[in-house]
Amino acid sequence: MSYDKILKLQKRFGILGKSDAITEIIEIIDQVAETDITVLIGGESGTGKELIADAIHKHSMRKHKPFIKVNCGAIPSGILESELFGHVKGAFTGASENRHGYFESADTGTIFLDEIGEMPIETQVKLLRVLEEGEFFPVGGSKPRQVDVRIVAATNRNLLEAIKKEKFRKDLYYRLKTITITAPSLKNHPEDIPELINKFALDFANRNSIPFKGFSPNSISLLQRFSWPGNIRELKNFVESMIVLQKGEVITSKMVEKQLYHAENEEVVANSPYLPIKVSKSTEQAERELILQQILLLRRDIKEIKDRFLEDESKLISPLKNKYTLQNFLSKPESQFNGTIEEGEEKIEEHEQDESIISAKFLGQVSMEDVEKELIEKTLKKFDFKKRQTANALQISERTLYRKINEYNLEK
Repeated sequence: MSYDKILKLQKRFGILGKSDAITEIIEIIDQVAETDITVLIGGESGTGKELIADAIHKHSMRKHKPFIKVNCGAIPSGILESELFGHVKGAFTGASENRHGYFESADTGTIFLDEIGEMPIETQVKLLRVLEEGEFFPVGGSKPRQVDVRIVAATNRNLLEAIKKEKFRKDLYYRLKTITITAPSLKNHPEDIPELINKFALDFANRNSIPFKGFSPNSISLLQRFSWPGNIRELKNFVESMIVLQKGEVITSKMVEKQLYHAENEEVVANSPYLPIKVSKSTEQAERELILQQILLLRRDIKEIKDRFLEDESKLISPLKNKYTLQNFLSKPESQFNGTIEEGEEKIEEHEQDESIISAKFLGQVSMEDVEKELIEKTLKKFDFKKRQTANALQISERTLYRKINEYNLEK
């Protein structure tokens, strides 16, 4: 496909980006739109799956017919079947008249079933009948109704995993995935971020009559290095918030970094002084690395204690006698230590047990969860359960800290 045609289609569809991932999606839409083939769109939440479905309909032979959007995850499972296929009078309590469902409303057009992975198994059976026979039974009805509709579905779930757990029908899955389009995560095409920022910023500023002087090159570079777990939706919301907060100013990298930090994202801003972990890592990986860092620091502290014992036996003092914490013990002047090496080490181990500090000889035997809980609990006590100070000391977000407090039942 020529570059000019791709640009023309992008303008028509409203899909921005010059990356290979976006170009491939445009090409697939162009190939499948004019047929009635079923399309399954996958990808994380916020990647623009609805925009792809809209483009398929607008580029199809049904573009002048109805385009009905249904979020299967937003409708209670008990009434989803009635919403999709309608019901007859008296089908259930409150059904005082016949009612058309979304499929009848979409007749001769296209229906977009978003979050189809949330659809109950019993409703999936009826959907399969529509796909194979072009007919369905309304709730409480005994006569089938014919419908001519194209189905485009989307999900952010792994349907193969759902099939293994018997939460999604295998036959429906293979019937839906005749053509599969995967909307890429924003972190996988960061080269498109500058164009997206410009589009979101200008649209929002013009719509709300807010003066806007643009983002600095460094701020855009910083945003390109951020992982954006919420994808394009999160980027759009962030850009709009920056325009509101920094009215009439050029938005700098410092402004961006400050806002990202205070937004308490669980992903790390690249090169941020707050949390020095690579953005390419997931939240779980980042937290695990922080825990491992703290384990190493704990081992180093224990080694320093033992080294200080070895310097001069006559300077040792039993840490248990005065109930020192490890932190106080490390800060004590050497002149206050006395006793023997063996006694000192034995007392430290007793003290560690009394104060719930993990002993050096047990490192490697305890679980990651034990270490994590111990670190969080000690730090909370140190800062008198002040969450922000504790989060900063542990180098995690407050959101993560609150989750861990609930997980380990560490409320004051």
